[in-house]
Amino acid sequence: MSGGGGSSSVRRPVAAARSRSGPEPDARRAAAAAAAAAAAARRRGRGDHGPLRLMEVSPRNLLLVGTASVALLAVAFVVYTGVWQGKADGEVETPLRRVVRSVTPLDAPRMMDLPQENNGIDHCLFGFYKGCFMFEPHSGYDWFVIVDCLQFQGDHKESLYWGTYRPNVYLGIRARTPLSLIAGIMWIGAKNGQYFLRHVCQDSDELSTYGWTDHNGRDYGHQVLVDHGLLLTTSFLKEKGEGSGYGGDWAVRLNAKTDGPSLSEDQESTTHLFFYIADEAGNSITMDSHIPSSRGHVLCASGSREEIGDWKVYLRSEENLEIHRAGFKSISMHNLSDLVQQALATNAMQSGKLNLPDMAEDSSNVIVYQVSMKRSAEVDIVFLSGAASENPMIEERINRLTGPVLSTRLESKQKDFEKRYDQIFNANNKINPKELSVGVAALSNLLGGIGYFYGQSKIALPKGFTQKNGDKYIPYWPAALYTAVPSRSFFPRGFLWDEGFHQLVIWRWDVHISMDIIGHWLDLINADGWIPREQILGAEALSKVPEEFVLQYPSNGNPPTLFLALRDLASGIHANQFSDEESEKISTFLKRAYVRLNSWFQWFNSTQTGKYEGTFYWHGRDSMATRELNPKTLTSGLDDYPRASHPNDEERHVDLRCWMLLATNCMCSIAEFLKTDSSLEKDYYKMSNQLSDFGILNKMHLDDKTGAYFDYGNHTEKVRLRWYEVRENDVMRRELLRETLQPPQLQLVPHVGYVSMFPFMMGAIPPESWVLEKQLDLISNSSILWTNYGLRSLSRTSSIYMKRNTEHDPPYWRGAIWINMNYMILSGLHHYAHEDGPYKDRAKELYDELRSNLIRNIVKNYHETGFFWENYDQKNKGKGKGARSFTGWTSLVVLIMGESYPTLHR
Repeated sequence: MSGGGGSSSVRRPVAAARSRSGPEPDARRAAAAAAAAAAAARRRGRGDHGPLRLMEVSPRNLLLVGTASVALLAVAFVVYTGVWQGKADGEVETPLRRVVRSVTPLDAPRMMDLPQENNGIDHCLFGFYKGCFMFEPHSGYDWFVIVDCLQFQGDHKESLYWGTYRPNVYLGIRARTPLSLIAGIMWIGAKNGQYFLRHVCQDSDELSTYGWTDHNGRDYGHQVLVDHGLLLTTSFLKEKGEGSGYGGDWAVRLNAKTDGPSLSEDQESTTHLFFYIADEAGNSITMDSHIPSSRGHVLCASGSREEIGDWKVYLRSEENLEIHRAGFKSISMHNLSDLVQQALATNAMQSGKLNLPDMAEDSSNVIVYQVSMKRSAEVDIVFLSGAASENPMIEERINRLTGPVLSTRLESKQKDFEKRYDQIFNANNKINPKELSVGVAALSNLLGGIGYFYGQSKIALPKGFTQKNGDKYIPYWPAALYTAVPSRSFFPRGFLWDEGFHQLVIWRWDVHISMDIIGHWLDLINADGWIPREQILGAEALSKVPEEFVLQYPSNGNPPTLFLALRDLASGIHANQFSDEESEKISTFLKRAYVRLNSWFQWFNSTQTGKYEGTFYWHGRDSMATRELNPKTLTSGLDDYPRASHPNDEERHVDLRCWMLLATNCMCSIAEFLKTDSSLEKDYYKMSNQLSDFGILNKMHLDDKTGAYFDYGNHTEKVRLRWYEVRENDVMRRELLRETLQPPQLQLVPHVGYVSMFPFMMGAIPPESWVLEKQLDLISNSSILWTNYGLRSLSRTSSIYMKRNTEHDPPYWRGAIWINMNYMILSGLHHYAHEDGPYKDRAKELYDELRSNLIRNIVKNYHETGFFWENYDQKNKGKGKGARSFTGWTSLVVLIMGESYPTLHR
């Protein structure tokens, strides 16, 4: 992922492709020719804004975002009118059929549609293909009935209606509804004598720090931002009180304080903050009272929405504030920064003042208030739903969410949050206070990064097909996604393989939020059982993604990490880990999810299988690669981790085998308490037993000499990148291409790294086996995986260690320290440290040392830089690198501190 500061130009090109499927091979080769331009685009990102040009105004054309067509209607139009161009007519039928299925929802009850009043039975037919590994289509099914009951409606749904669900901006509030009211803040920062408008989270702003220091995921959060001498804190509080409309009321407190010596002379006297509220549906908003300098509460804006009734926004401060405003008519919510920047620049040219123009366009649906303050100030902003003018509770509700009462309530929420953290993660007696504060921040940033998105993924058409309008994609059905995100600045959207790791933390904090998130992901399963790996839903999410990474390919998978959290939930019920009420709700959730999980599992079991029964490999690698040192395996999540040098269908990937083992074990656990038909249960148990067979695992993947597990495939170590002189259109140019110096042959792929450790992570090695001793040797060897900061991703002895994959593609998973894989290996060490066997004590010793190293390094980097990082540099004293403000799976440090690990073993 992206890097921060001056080094970002090196890392961002790789980062953008971290967890995405790339284009098809031909498209990848074409894209490589323009890699430098693409890299520059990724470095710039989208949504970035240059300095405010106060004396130079150039009109901007606003992008018009049309409502996307419903996926099934689009498919029908394609199929029946032939709006795309393909190959010969006789070759079209099968690809078209595949396209139709790829954008057709799975025919099963949706997770989010569990009805409030339904306590009856939905006769949902569910089938399990008979057999174990190679399921035969149409070979017969075993059927059973799923029972529905209340889960995601009622109070639960309303309690999560409003939230800080726009993680891509420094503070953004919206409702969990497709076309919502949205609110947020902006401010003017100064750097090198230029003014910049801050709004969208981006590394180029060079904030010293920003992030949530507290956030409970529901109704409270506190954030600190430091921008070149401006200290800005934002607090969020939500409540459902008497007289409130649906979803309740909420308040934002802004505290701004400037550090005079750090500021320019122009900025020293005044700080400019902006608060906006906008209606995505285009409903007009009334801009109300305008008092240039005011104390007490001021009505700023009002409107009406069907779901919440009349609403009003008030501003309150005891400071002397200068207030200006503007209203805009716009349907481009992702360009709000442009609207404000243009209005400021225009007014500055006309009046010489850095103010909004105090004007509103007709039928404005975007209202922006500018609050200018001297040195420091505190401003409270209150949103009231159900705020009809005759409501006698208005004044009381404002007072409860502003001034001294709000101060008291925020302090109380903070104490409650800290107390709950101590109770759940029980880390007080395991770490020191300095480390504890970092754990709290890690959890808060993960929860504060949860977002709500709505839109349609773009699904790539089969190779050779293009719609007549030139589009090479067809839209998925319109869908919502409630999810955590890896990074607010660089990856503010849903990633499938990241999300399973996120949920390991979130379910322990709030199992109801976790089930809601997992349910949203499962509702994205199509008729084939496939889930798009990267969710780019809506204009705001799309604005941050380089064009070449937007399309999703229905043949490409991603590690099914959601099974990590699902396995914990199922095992927790068996172990009486939850209260009776929680167990009942989790059971209901898993019953509903089972049909979807089975479909997802069957997709892997039918599309990612190897040439021989019981083998698996990640499909989609480029077998014709000429520019890559080792063709990437983006679908595995480990991107450039070295696999067989020459991809073919003989490959066997040990990590995917282990993910399949986890999935079958999870399905067995769910089937146990569902008491499903015995033949269904036997099928999963049989496959689980076969994947657990230690002898078969060793026969397929173990190198007896080193005790390491390897992939298998058509491979040679004798490959290199070499510059060639290439003639194109009578012009000579240099190109870096792969040269194979020795023919490949079928063999184990001898690269020790994270992939080699998957059987260890999953506890698949018997505790008395000599292989376990060899695995501990690999972990503890400083020439292989061990560093004082965590385990490196690839051994220093590997021929590809820290080597570039292409001219423009620096190493990514070829040495850096990644927290998700370190957490999984630490989990394995914890497991074997508690299993009787000859290596128990050594496992415990390595566990304690690795845990200490990881905590120390993450805490050190956080205190030195103000951020959590995407990965850590094994060659530079563990320094954070990649995307900063990476609050996704790096938040697993919370579980490392609390010594809480997933249930991976049946």
